[in-house]
Amino acid sequence: MIHDLHVSRGPAAAFAAVGVFWGSFAALVPVIKPQVGLSDGAFGLALLVASIGAVLAMWLAPLAERTLGMRGLPVLTGCLALAVLLPAHATGGVTFALAMLAVSAASGTLDVAMNGRVSVLESQVGRSLMNLNHAVFSVAYAGSAIATGLAREAGFGPTLVLGIVAFVIALLIVQVARALVPDPDLSDTDVQTAPLPWALLLPGGLIILIAFVSEQATEGWSALYLERNLGAGAAQGALGPAILGLTMAAGRLAGQVVANRLSERHVIRWAATTAGAGAIIAATAPSLWVAYAGFAILGLGVSVVAPMAYAWIGRIVPNRHRSHAISRISVVGYTGFFIGPPMMGFLSEAFGLWVSFLAIGGILFIVPLVLVPILIRRPREV
Repeated sequence: MIHDLHVSRGPAAAFAAVGVFWGSFAALVPVIKPQVGLSDGAFGLALLVASIGAVLAMWLAPLAERTLGMRGLPVLTGCLALAVLLPAHATGGVTFALAMLAVSAASGTLDVAMNGRVSVLESQVGRSLMNLNHAVFSVAYAGSAIATGLAREAGFGPTLVLGIVAFVIALLIVQVARALVPDPDLSDTDVQTAPLPWALLLPGGLIILIAFVSEQATEGWSALYLERNLGAGAAQGALGPAILGLTMAAGRLAGQVVANRLSERHVIRWAATTAGAGAIIAATAPSLWVAYAGFAILGLGVSVVAPMAYAWIGRIVPNRHRSHAISRISVVGYTGFFIGPPMMGFLSEAFGLWVSFLAIGGILFIVPLVLVPILIRRPREV
């Protein structure tokens, strides 16, 4: 893994940059939310607007990559470093939504670019690197969430915290720029027009969507849930997203080993079931420690659901169709990033945050009970 990390050190630094911001933001939600004066529903709506901007930016990401070439990763990481300063200065709902729109657009474009560069490296070295790089994101996310919680306990406000985050991302740009990944070979254009059945792509995309909904909802709302419902302090509340990040990192590292021994369908089925149980435990927890255990179980399970779904679809389709298939299920899957936050906000507004996490648990059980069986009965010819 050390060798693999060295090979992908450029994109890995970009993954770390994204994780540093979102981990810090998750731990800052309990203080940013009252600062901008939004209710749970309005806060979720503002995040929805921002997430829509991220998805639109993802559509433009290929254009940005073609324009910037192999320099795209450091340039886009620099855009993220500048954008993360904006949410700290938001004082109302409109300015907060616009600030998060800028951050989400920068983060979404960078997300597509860094995943694409890892894919290029995988084809060059003939080894799987995706789980490892996603684990780097999770470690950075967890470390940033913990550090932000401690900073809040020490009296640091969002302006200072996000200023430090921007500085850390600026340092990571150096590593991104020192390990540039060459442009991929675009000579084979046959896959761009390959016909693929939505009977295969839609269930695969929905599995990824549910994984992203669960991940994003827990990242954005676990700290607020722990502080509001269970009386946690700032540092204790930050442990919610931190535990999620750490367990997801552990799960993704283990996923590289498990993937070589078990079929994707078995891993997805049990991982989604485990994650659903964890969400229900966290939602009904009578104490902080039980809630922490629930979020840990959720993180371990959900960590491998999306990567395994990508691997499953990639294995099912012929080689000449793979890129086309991955792009299609990504379009479906990434909508989870703007479904999760508003869903959590609206359910919390109406019934309470614990019901929101209960709903996450229920949605996760759709994967083993409905979507995996559909994929098992996939068309034999693609």
